[in-house]
Amino acid sequence: MSHTILLVDDSATVLMSMSVILKQAGYNVLTAPSADAALNTLKTTKPNLVITDLNMPGMNGIEFIKAAKTNAALRFTPFVILTTETGVGKKDDARAAGAAGWLVKPVVPDQLLQVVKQVAK
Repeated sequence: MSHTILLVDDSATVLMSMSVILKQAGYNVLTAPSADAALNTLKTTKPNLVITDLNMPGMNGIEFIKAAKTNAALRFTPFVILTTETGVGKKDDARAAGAAGWLVKPVVPDQLLQVVKQVAK
């Protein structure tokens, strides 16, 4: 059974590069260019893992996780924050919102796959 991962990032380059890494590792990958688009995808799809950018126009990654977690079906779905930031405060905010992990950009393929293996259910 292959896991489905939803990638959320306003950078098409990030979405493409991460999609390639994950698809080569055998995962089904869905992408969304914004938190709003991702919330629409989550109405009809329940991925095994969601990886979201922190800093996006409109709704940021932490707000997106909070909004997604209001859906009871997603309560136990792991969310991982993807960001260029390394501040402890943001990590605490992300954890409080329900994030299961944290990836710093640019993402190293091995690191990405390791985090996915750890948190994808």
